[in-house]
Amino acid sequence: MSEPSRTDLDRPALAAELGGPGTPVAWADLTWPEAGQTATVVDSVIIPVGATEQHGPHLPLAVDTLICDAVARDVSALTGVPVVPPIGYGVSASHGDFAGTIALRPETLIAVVEDVIDSLHASGVRQFILLNGHIWNNGSLDVSAEKLRVRHRDSRVRALAYVTMYPGPEVDGHVYHGRGLMHANYFETSVMLHLYPDLVRMDKATSHRDVDSFWDYRMDQVSDTGVWGRDVADATAEHGRAEFDRCVATTARAVAAAVREPWPDPTHRP
Repeated sequence: MSEPSRTDLDRPALAAELGGPGTPVAWADLTWPEAGQTATVVDSVIIPVGATEQHGPHLPLAVDTLICDAVARDVSALTGVPVVPPIGYGVSASHGDFAGTIALRPETLIAVVEDVIDSLHASGVRQFILLNGHIWNNGSLDVSAEKLRVRHRDSRVRALAYVTMYPGPEVDGHVYHGRGLMHANYFETSVMLHLYPDLVRMDKATSHRDVDSFWDYRMDQVSDTGVWGRDVADATAEHGRAEFDRCVATTARAVAAAVREPWPDPTHRP
């Protein structure tokens, strides 16, 4: 898999401001003594959670994992918080009969996240940022966070999407109705054109009118292509770069502040 291209965000300046080394701290690249030392010093990790699911006829199955991991790696570089290998499967069964999707049951994702955090806790990590790249993972990640906050009273767990740290209306996904539902749309296609242009088949790009819907449906009930969103053929790498940069910068600032946030009452920590 090719490495994502870089953006015009002034990463050295932001890394200097936030205390990061300028390159990702990849947990999987550390030796076990280095991992233990890193946990002692930093006390925190970023856990990217994506999916392997259909993204229309023009995007690869790994979109949610690729984008989320790219954001996580850049946030690690800017903050010094290590990033672990992404969880590449998610809660995706509602895509229905489109080929290629590999789905976990919500209960399975909850169990996977619990096992990952239990293992990291045993290595000395105490702050866990579950960075989500797939909206239907939200419920499972919220349940995991609640269970783990109870189990490990000396730890903090937060699940958030990589676009959470700036207001939803600022996301330019060419979404005009409803709750901002989008899939393989203008936003994701633009970001992929920026990060992994060789994986995008713009000659196969199609659009689907977004509608105001109270209910959530299986994707194959509402779209014959697996796409949910307008103006996909108008997606550009330039727009993708701007959206990606904003995701990275806002998330990095939030993470840098979060891992230094005082506990409400230090006497509550075992």
